[in-house]
Amino acid sequence: MRIDLMAGATTGAVARKLAPTPTILVFDSGLGGLTVLEQVRRARPDAAYVYAADDAAFPYGRLSEPVLVERVLTVMERLIGLHAPDLVVVACNTASTLVLPALRQRFVTPFVGVVPPIKPAAEATRSRVVSLLATPGTVARAYTHELVETYAGACAVTLVGAPNLAGFAEAELAGSPVDDAALASEIAPCFVTLEDGQRTDVVCLACTHYPLLLPRFQALAPWPVTWIDPAPAIARRVIQLLGPVDRNAPDAAPVFGAFTGGAGLTAPLRRSLAARGVGGIAVEAMPLGLQ
Repeated sequence: MRIDLMAGATTGAVARKLAPTPTILVFDSGLGGLTVLEQVRRARPDAAYVYAADDAAFPYGRLSEPVLVERVLTVMERLIGLHAPDLVVVACNTASTLVLPALRQRFVTPFVGVVPPIKPAAEATRSRVVSLLATPGTVARAYTHELVETYAGACAVTLVGAPNLAGFAEAELAGSPVDDAALASEIAPCFVTLEDGQRTDVVCLACTHYPLLLPRFQALAPWPVTWIDPAPAIARRVIQLLGPVDRNAPDAAPVFGAFTGGAGLTAPLRRSLAARGVGGIAVEAMPLGLQ
């Protein structure tokens, strides 16, 4: 049975518990969740934000499922204890598909996850040739295949598991972009031409890191396509749960950044984070145990 990753508590159940300025925690294994943070902040500029990156364990795709579930539960327990968020956005496809049920069982805080945007892609395509660009783990997951069967059964869907793109996105933000050839090689399998001449016209970005590279994808694509980012849908779900912005409330303070490793927090990366509204940064060291 497919889990509703975008679900949370009902609007009323959340609203009754809200502080005057709600705190929203956006969580990812690394920096990809910044794309979700941007959209959610636009929807609720009055909220207080914590951006939490479990960079000590990045990338999550290298972990076994039991280790990943236990890891995220442990990190989340500490984050909720420190920051008492009114809502948590799990801005990571891997964590969303594997850990959300356990998170919802353990914590009363409402969680919203990330859904590979197959449904909007199937609605947007005219050629009925669609590609889903994701990590190898997301491509292999049963949840993804069920989404394709449910919402895109009438389409030719190509699942592309890109092994390096998340790392390339992290490097881009840290001021060390990879060359065009390496990036073009990762996205090339998304562009498919069928025997009848129909070709890919929509590409789903099913990893939150990938929109960080979207301008370069657009420049390197062999032909124009529609790129679908799931972040706006997540922002809409947050509004459904927390309610619309209080227009009389002042904008909240800069985003607080929390990292579990911090080894990659170079000066260029700190500047990139500051440009995206992440002000104070703290490292809550949590070494990754792989026992």
